[in-house]
Amino acid sequence: MDDHLRQLVIEDLHRARHGYGLAEQFLAEGSEVSVSCGDSVTVRVTADGFSWQGNGCAVSIAAASALGQTSRERFDQVIDAYLASVQVGGEPVEGDLEAFAGIGRFALRARCATLAWRAAQVALAGVEAPTPVSDGGGASTKE
Repeated sequence: MDDHLRQLVIEDLHRARHGYGLAEQFLAEGSEVSVSCGDSVTVRVTADGFSWQGNGCAVSIAAASALGQTSRERFDQVIDAYLASVQVGGEPVEGDLEAFAGIGRFALRARCATLAWRAAQVALAGVEAPTPVSDGGGASTKE
């Protein structure tokens, strides 16, 4: 994928904001903040996938949007490859995630591209059983 196409995919994901808005019924929640730039994101794991809310640069929002259109099954299949792909020389992951391949040549951008995905990992680490909970005033993991 050439740089122009990467930029277009990132812009499209940024505008689309797939999965934006925290789901009321969720299994677990994880949050990440980049102390370098102030980007932040909260991700909730649902039975089907992920919802998120946060703020930041176009790259972090686009990466959260890409997560928002990812099923939990696909997440499990690609998470390690995706985190590696953003590093310099990393192998691209198929689909929209290819737009983030090698973005680590700009170190801060690698952090932005992985922020929501790392928040999802934190959330999934807290999932013990598929019992949805409602947003009962800021719960950060399954109750």
